[in-house]
Amino acid sequence: MNSTRFVLAAMVLGTALGSSQANAQCSDNNGTCNTTNTASVSVGALVKLGMSSGSTTLTNPTADNLDGGAVLQNTGPTFTIKANRSWTLKIKSGNALNWTYAGANAGVKPIGHLAWATAPAGVYAAITDIDATFTSGAGATNSGAASSFFRTTWLADFVDASNREGTYSLPIVFTLSAP
Repeated sequence: MNSTRFVLAAMVLGTALGSSQANAQCSDNNGTCNTTNTASVSVGALVKLGMSSGSTTLTNPTADNLDGGAVLQNTGPTFTIKANRSWTLKIKSGNALNWTYAGANAGVKPIGHLAWATAPAGVYAAITDIDATFTSGAGATNSGAASSFFRTTWLADFVDASNREGTYSLPIVFTLSAP
């Protein structure tokens, strides 16, 4: 019985050693032996977005701006885009309907009072809470650049809720993707 166990254990050990060596065996009578190992890696769609600043200070309206109504323009952040394939940079408001208001006067400013463009004299679009294409690239890039510009609308109405004293802020979300 013990000899049967010994023989069985030896067979199992021999099979285990044989199978682990079978993948890398080489035998040659000339003193040279070559085996091949294949290395592989998968590279997915890669993107990198740099933004010049995490905040933009917009121009404060004056009494004359509210008296006549005004659209005040400001330069927003610039972006550095890197991608290993085609890419799209999108923009949207982080708020659904209104700017975030801090103050004691019940200010309510619709998000659409902020418009954006990619050039100072470009076509401006009111911001929404749905992604809109800000800019895109048809291929890979090491340093794609984009600039943003904002226009804030101030109504000609001193009593309108969007012109009340207080601090208004609006999170703007930029999303870079390689679809």
